[in-house]
Amino acid sequence: MRTLIINNLHSGLRDGAIYDFMRKFMLDGDEIVVRATDGQTRIENLLDDAMTFDAVVAAGGDATISTTSYCLRNTKIPVLPYPAGTGNLIATNLNGPEEPYALARLVRESLTVDYDLGELDIVVEDLAQTKGFAVMAGAGFDARIMEDAEKLKSMLGPMAYLASAIANPSPTVAHFSLTLDDEVLEIDGIGVLIVNFAEIYPDVPITHGNDARDGLFEVVVLKPHKTLELFPAMFSAFLDRAGTFPGRADALEVRLSKSVYVESDPPLTIQFDGEPTGALTPFSARLLPRAVRFIVDEVEHRRYFEK
Repeated sequence: MRTLIINNLHSGLRDGAIYDFMRKFMLDGDEIVVRATDGQTRIENLLDDAMTFDAVVAAGGDATISTTSYCLRNTKIPVLPYPAGTGNLIATNLNGPEEPYALARLVRESLTVDYDLGELDIVVEDLAQTKGFAVMAGAGFDARIMEDAEKLKSMLGPMAYLASAIANPSPTVAHFSLTLDDEVLEIDGIGVLIVNFAEIYPDVPITHGNDARDGLFEVVVLKPHKTLELFPAMFSAFLDRAGTFPGRADALEVRLSKSVYVESDPPLTIQFDGEPTGALTPFSARLLPRAVRFIVDEVEHRRYFEK
């Protein structure tokens, strides 16, 4: 088996667990090619010959995995999301293992499922850019959290996001104008999320009934004006995992759409899959149906292909 590993040296704890994965994975006749980036080399430049490999392992945070996935969109090349970042929400949503030996077994078994991706158009310093995202993109409160958490990740790990949220008790309240396919929604809030995968913690999704294979985004507006006002909705999600989510309707406005154009007054910062972009609203996003082929475990595979 010929496998390409894209290894982000600056992701997560930088503990080198990917090398344990390699030791477990290698069998007679196998070939592994490892290409590393510390953020200076673009991931796109490491994937030119990806079609010559049987599988690609994207080892890093969610932005590393989503960038790899977007580069390989619609190629049907199997991608293993290797959770080596801080949040690891892609792996969380796939209910996959974190242990290197278990991940090596997944690649060897090569069970796959095709999932939707998002495509994001932004402008950074007057230059138009297009990014791919797997979990979610957003503007406002969530983007501010991601920005502020960057300097805390090395000390606090995943708790950096909670600390950042608490440190922003009064986020900027904006007026959003959202063009959702052919509908326009005018609404006030502290942020907007374009959701593909919805879980932000194991079994705790932002929205109920999420399906990253249905060809639709869930567009979520955070309606409260204070951070504290979001906590009851999040607390109810932890308590009620069956899906009724009491009290969430007061905090979230949720719509379904294949595409969305987001304008806000005032302009707000933008993030995708936990990665600050340096861009401000407006932005647009569109859904790419079943564009990435992820390697998954038997349970996730059976969820879609059970006989």
